[in-house]
Amino acid sequence: MNPFEMVIGIVLIVTIGSILRAKYGVRRDSHGSEYIAAGNDAETRALQAEIRQLKERIQVLERIATDTNRAASLDEEIEKLRDRSHP
Repeated sequence: MNPFEMVIGIVLIVTIGSILRAKYGVRRDSHGSEYIAAGNDAETRALQAEIRQLKERIQVLERIATDTNRAASLDEEIEKLRDRSHP
């Protein structure tokens, strides 16, 4: 491989790498560190909304799991309803 072909190969590799980084949203800050930039497209907003909903559900489940008084009273209410349905 002659030097001209090697230079063309290096330029081609760098160009393809730059295109791939741009496609996947990889950016560099002022210190040269790379990070993935969050986009504002519809998919990103939908995923953020879903994460918010899941966090709210987790909070509700944690509250239900740790509230022992409510769990005991809920069990009693279920038993009362079962007693009513069976004469």
